[in-house]
Amino acid sequence: MSRIGYKEVVLPEGVEVKRDGNTVTVKGQKGELTREFSDQISMEVEGKTVKFDRPADDNKTKALHGTTRALFHNMVVGVTEGFKKELELQGVGYRAQMKGNKLVLNVGYSHPVEFIPEDGLKIEAPSATSIIVSGISKEEVGDFAARIRLTRAPEPYKGKGIRYVGEFVRRKEGKTGK
Repeated sequence: MSRIGYKEVVLPEGVEVKRDGNTVTVKGQKGELTREFSDQISMEVEGKTVKFDRPADDNKTKALHGTTRALFHNMVVGVTEGFKKELELQGVGYRAQMKGNKLVLNVGYSHPVEFIPEDGLKIEAPSATSIIVSGISKEEVGDFAARIRLTRAPEPYKGKGIRYVGEFVRRKEGKTGK
């Protein structure tokens, strides 16, 4: 059984937490994040530590307890350090490049695929076969990186496609003749 909800979140130097009912705003040197949490979980800010507590021990409340603490911790890490996802392109002729603030992908379609970053996200293409998505919201960074990956997900026969750095793609054997 996980007890992650009972772990205290220690606020680093320069991080401010404001509460307005169930809405919590975390402000740091990289930016500001706001999220609305469930009213079933109580939150106590004591100096530089934040504690979460649950009123009951039913399964839904237990799950919500750990989730609330993890989401808040991700907000704190986001406004202090930020998050990033790295993607790599594998395939002959597959390439990524930046045109202004747009990411342009050539991944085997008859047309280039363009991505415009949302507010708070930053996209880089340090080389023709690598992409870096960074920002302060873990949820938005992961979602945007997943959408880029879905443009051409890695296929199991030749391994071509867009994958996360370090992702293992299980290869399959092709058909054999008689």
